Amino acid sequence: MSETSVARATAASSSYSGAQGGHPPQTDLLTDRAVVTEAYTVIPRGVLRDIVTSVLPEWTGTRAWVLNRPVAGGATTFSQTILEVAAGGGSGHPEPQPEVEGFLFVMEGELKLVIDGEQHVLSPGGFAFVPAGTTWSAQNDGVDPTQFHWIRKRYQPLPGHTARVVVGNERDLTPGAMPGTENKWRTTRMLDPQDLAFDMHVNIVTFEPGASIPFAETHVMEHGLYVLEGKAVYRLNADWVEVEAGDYMSLRAFCPQACYAGGPSNFRYLLYKDVNRQVVL
Repeated sequence: MSETSVARATAASSSYSGAQGGHPPQTDLLTDRAVVTEAYTVIPRGVLRDIVTSVLPEWTGTRAWVLNRPVAGGATTFSQTILEVAAGGGSGHPEPQPEVEGFLFVMEGELKLVIDGEQHVLSPGGFAFVPAGTTWSAQNDGVDPTQFHWIRKRYQPLPGHTARVVVGNERDLTPGAMPGTENKWRTTRMLDPQDLAFDMHVNIVTFEPGASIPFAETHVMEHGLYVLEGKAVYRLNADWVEVEAGDYMSLRAFCPQACYAGGPSNFRYLLYKDVNRQVVL
């Protein structure tokens, strides 16, 4: 079996844990793992209930869980939202700010996108990068709800470089192994890391059980991390935090981070970071 075939088979066996909605019974204890600090935020899966959804006026038949927005003391470069679009729902003009770019990643159902007049249907694992100023629409033409992530960032233009539309499915991409890890820590890059036109990267990071980030990464990039599968113990600033599929972490710039994958399945997460631009003073 080829390396690409192995990657597809591995990815195809993976699932994407979405927002559960609903409302807990009165008999449940209040105790949970949600925490907000000036270095990081953890929003556990149990918090993503009906009562915390938002309505986005540009969308119909849709509810939204806003996971990150720019706030003082937190990550400031992006917003990240899980949208659940009912059958027949969608938007003819999703993005209200023409200077803002977007990245969509589908976890459940199907989403029809029309980008600059070209139609694309995204199934689970499907993604689309939509440059700032692009005309696009989104619709759920199926019978089941569609859940997807929508990451938004104000684009920072770079002379001589123009961001382009990118559409694909992570299951068709070959992950790259991190050096010295025997392929136990690998990254699926959905945007070309060598293309300076992109001022954000969105990757899927995979750890096999027992694999780790063996040092405290401390860097200028902000992060949004949504756990798609598995569980781990994550080092955030000075704390060790347990996370599992459906949990979300937002990390401000320079927040130290590391992790150990707990098993028994792989630990996988969707990762946003801002890249390729000079520090604005």
